[in-house]
Amino acid sequence: MLGHIVHAVCPGKKAGEKIKTAIHDFEGDQTYTEKPGHNFSLNANFAEVKAASYDAPMIAGGAAPEYLRLDRRLIAIVRSFAKENKPIAAICHAAQILAAADVIRGRRVSALCRLCSGGASGRQGICRDLA
Repeated sequence: MLGHIVHAVCPGKKAGEKIKTAIHDFEGDQTYTEKPGHNFSLNANFAEVKAASYDAPMIAGGAAPEYLRLDRRLIAIVRSFAKENKPIAAICHAAQILAAADVIRGRRVSALCRLCSGGASGRQGICRDLA
């Protein structure tokens, strides 16, 4: 135990609310099917998040980052972590949020390269495609 407290937050949501998750299932087709996942409970208020109060963020992947990358407050929070040189964990599609925040330029990231270079964001990292 390292003594870290983990807060689960989501833009526009408060502690006690739930968010729906999805499970991607590969069933032999050329693509996946999306199935209902879990109703994940949030334990803190997104509106109260301050980067200075945390050691690092962990940004989940999936389909949500495509929309969350448009949230100005989330982008400001990510930029705050980067400015303070704190580690930022971004799983899979969450690289879109890092690109939107322009915090991967010149850094090495692992993701599907099309997610963190070019595209709508126009920001580039040094991407190593692990797919």
